[in-house]
Amino acid sequence: MELLPDEIKAAMQGVIPSHVVTCAADGTPNASAISQVYYVDGDHVALSHQFFNKTKRNLAENPRAAVWLIHPKTFETWDLELEFDHAETSGPIFEQMDMQIEAIASLVGMKGVFKLKAADIFRVVSVTKTSGERISR
Repeated sequence: MELLPDEIKAAMQGVIPSHVVTCAADGTPNASAISQVYYVDGDHVALSHQFFNKTKRNLAENPRAAVWLIHPKTFETWDLELEFDHAETSGPIFEQMDMQIEAIASLVGMKGVFKLKAADIFRVVSVTKTSGERISR
């Protein structure tokens, strides 16, 4: 059974930055904003590894992570529990993510600053949809 529903894909476009949380072996948490959560298939996502030094150290000690996504139109939020599988530094997933990161960087005036080091592939353990609150005038 695939865990990721189609409706979550819009929250993975990088319009609103996502956040990843990991823990060291001693339980010390680390939270980071990430440029991209990439839909690999119904049971896997890839996170853009750009500036993740502490996150990578934590994943080496404890492969579990949590990601928070926000849908850019409905403001619904999604919580993903993940388990690190492997990193890719070439191939179709890496190339697609690299192009998307360059596009995101270009839009925010930071072309050439965001350098993708790896596409970190995670198995989705669970998905929880929470409701967003839309505020309008």
